[in-house]
Amino acid sequence: MKIAIAADHGGFRLKQEIVRYLEQQGYQYKDFGTYSEEAVDYPDYALPVARAVAAGQFDRGIICCGTGIGVCIVANKVPGVRAALCHDTFSARASREHNNANVLTLGERVIGTGLALQIVETWLNSQFAGGRHARRVDKITRIEQGCCS
Repeated sequence: MKIAIAADHGGFRLKQEIVRYLEQQGYQYKDFGTYSEEAVDYPDYALPVARAVAAGQFDRGIICCGTGIGVCIVANKVPGVRAALCHDTFSARASREHNNANVLTLGERVIGTGLALQIVETWLNSQFAGGRHARRVDKITRIEQGCCS
């Protein structure tokens, strides 16, 4: 599994911890930045990850900021991306099983590193359940394509 990862300054430290986890677990990843805690604009980092996932260059993406909200909004503007803001393992699992989320967003200022790593582990190890959920995800895709039903 190939992972695209990025953060703004508010999520930089958490991103670094997640990168260490990805390395320890043997995941392939690309770090899209930022590379310090110097203030940056979160859309500049969320958008490249979302586009890379939507283009199929990466299987999944992880984006961090202070709350996880801003990067989630940006990522969900990209057709083909289903970004989920998760601050607990139940939501992480459900976002994969029910929504086939392909981008995870996290807030460094909201959760601690230990919980964040549990969320990442759960999210990466959960699979889309398909079935009745596939019908719903297909409706999301049709909405992105300009259809309403």
